Amino acid sequence: MENIFAHYGIDWFAIALSLYAVYLLGNKQKSGFVIFAISNIFWIVLGLFFMSSYGMAIGNFAFFLINVRGFINWNKAALKEESAALKT
Repeated sequence: MENIFAHYGIDWFAIALSLYAVYLLGNKQKSGFVIFAISNIFWIVLGLFFMSSYGMAIGNFAFFLINVRGFINWNKAALKEESAALKT
């Protein structure tokens, strides 16, 4: 069995951030997108510099872009709701 801290705990930190982000999004909290984007950056670093896995890096870069898009769309929806509430 390989050392569970072979990647200096970065992998454990990244998965903890990912799970926390899923929890936040499940509770409909916009901050989940930000936490997920941060975890994606950690996964990209792991994929490129520690594991030499370009697939992991590219996949997490795509997830990073999706999280940024989700955050932006959530902000747009919130702004529309606020402007609609102010008009009434």
